[in-house]
Amino acid sequence: MKVEANKMVAVDYRLTVDGKIADQSQPGKPLEFICGTGMLLPKFEAAIMGKEPGEKVAFTLEPKDGYGETIAEAVVELPKTVFMMDGKVAEEILFVGSQIPMSDAQGNHMMGLVKEVKDESVVMDFNHPMAGKTLDFEVEVVSVRDVTPEDLAAKGGCGCGCHDCDGGCDGEHECNGEHECHGEHDCDCGCGK
Repeated sequence: MKVEANKMVAVDYRLTVDGKIADQSQPGKPLEFICGTGMLLPKFEAAIMGKEPGEKVAFTLEPKDGYGETIAEAVVELPKTVFMMDGKVAEEILFVGSQIPMSDAQGNHMMGLVKEVKDESVVMDFNHPMAGKTLDFEVEVVSVRDVTPEDLAAKGGCGCGCHDCDGGCDGEHECNGEHECHGEHDCDCGCGK
């Protein structure tokens, strides 16, 4: 069976960025996804479309086909009062390199990276960690099969590609890096979320 839309596909992969391995599947634990439902980057899926189990492919995704270019406006300076917990600033989480889950005024969840800590403010970067990066993938198709009702239930329910469906889609597709969805957004696996 070949990789095509609406098939359950399992792949072993290695993602290299700037000459270093950024992510890879673990031995015996391939990345599983329903092809064509928006779970992975579209160009990732396109590169393996039509492949059969055992076939390997290597390809490069430029930033525009991966996580986009770095957006200067996504780096913002916020007052330290934004980081108040129990009436005081949570200084223990405010250090360069700290990743902090946050929400905007509309309730959208995002992960911010602390770039600089000043006396009264914190510089946060809300770009995806892979924004602006060229992604080099090595992928081997492990298996391709028909999707079962159990697959749909495990991935969120309705089969629309939305991972946190309860019969209706809210359009939020997020991945925790383990390729199962839990409402966190910090994945470098190629899933595009």
